[in-house]
Amino acid sequence: MHASIHEQIELSRHSLSRRRFLHTLSASAIAAGAFGFTDLVSLRADDLRKQGKSMILLWMQGGPSHLDTFDPKPDHENGGDTEAISTSVPGIQIADNWTNVAQVMGDITLIRSMTNKEGNHQRASYQLHTGYVPAGSVKHPSFGAAVAQQISDPKQDLPTIVSIGRPEAGGGFLGVDYEPFVVDDPGKLPTNVGTPVGQDRLARRLDHLKKLEGEFASKGGQVVVDNHQRIYDKATKLVQSPQTKSFDFADESQATRDMYGDSQFGRGCLLARRLIQQGVSFVEVRAGNWDTHFDLQDRIKTLSGPVDQGMAALITDLKARGLLKDTIVVWMGEFGRTPKINARGGRDHYPRCFNVALAGGGIKGGQVIGSSGPDGSAPTASPVTVPDLYTSICHSLNVNPKHENISPLGRPMKIVDGGTVIPGLFS
Repeated sequence: MHASIHEQIELSRHSLSRRRFLHTLSASAIAAGAFGFTDLVSLRADDLRKQGKSMILLWMQGGPSHLDTFDPKPDHENGGDTEAISTSVPGIQIADNWTNVAQVMGDITLIRSMTNKEGNHQRASYQLHTGYVPAGSVKHPSFGAAVAQQISDPKQDLPTIVSIGRPEAGGGFLGVDYEPFVVDDPGKLPTNVGTPVGQDRLARRLDHLKKLEGEFASKGGQVVVDNHQRIYDKATKLVQSPQTKSFDFADESQATRDMYGDSQFGRGCLLARRLIQQGVSFVEVRAGNWDTHFDLQDRIKTLSGPVDQGMAALITDLKARGLLKDTIVVWMGEFGRTPKINARGGRDHYPRCFNVALAGGGIKGGQVIGSSGPDGSAPTASPVTVPDLYTSICHSLNVNPKHENISPLGRPMKIVDGGTVIPGLFS
């Protein structure tokens, strides 16, 4: 049973936190020569993995218009037909298709001054998923992979990273251990997780497979065999684990399902909550087709509906279960849309200014950071870059953004190259 908030306060008041205890212990041990720097790094990594931190990325593929989501401009011609509605936080208004999100605004920070230079879908999606612009010489790991490497428990049965819908990036040079597990139909068990034979027979089959792989490895295929064995080991753990039931909604109440909505995105958000409960470090839920070059007003209603319901339900549910404080929820796409509506009644690519919504993970909700000015064309206060955003997320997850991984070319690469924590984002 979890301790109450008051009990937790008393515990923290009269006892050392685990991290502080480990810090004191490790410092004393180093002074005494009991263990060295490598041991300390290992201890720190284990400490991180036991904190239960996690991230959910709500990815709006195609680039949502800031003027038609969380930064409406109803008093300017650029605003189009989109109206502004009040939220649960006095003074904060958002677009009229987001009535459910408006009710949970007290847990959300809106960043209305995101700015970037990449206006191509592929390049911008890559950058917003990895923190780096594409480079022909290296395949960067996704930000989720880099974070999961730091905070995930490698002994858990479920995948470390789950993508609900087609992933935009994978493990990169971190390898197959950090490739996302892809779910196409949230709410049902993944295909091929059943075992058609008994456990003893399965074990014998796997043993025969390892013998065959051993022969291949002895003839120069060791790297391929190592990767293949790691994938098979992960798959074996998954199909044999009782935690696999997390993918199936059979035990969820109809009321909970209705709260999230019977849409691909809504079910994806519900699955994200269930996976986070089981210790998964990073989950991406994808909503596609935000590339609104034409018929914006008709399409935005269809696009917003499932996301508005699913996003609000996710934040509400995480908070009710005590999971929001350790889970940061990030809503964003690869860029924004042009403030001026084009001749086809749509908006085109626009990286110069767009918005991002954040909830949980220790952020201070109920606020707006930055401004896009009266016409929505450029940040006029507190501009935020991609490195700033990811450095701030690292802060939420207690991950060092300057941690370096070595690329296949022998080059040290930080999780985030530059950036600072966004002022005022955290309580």
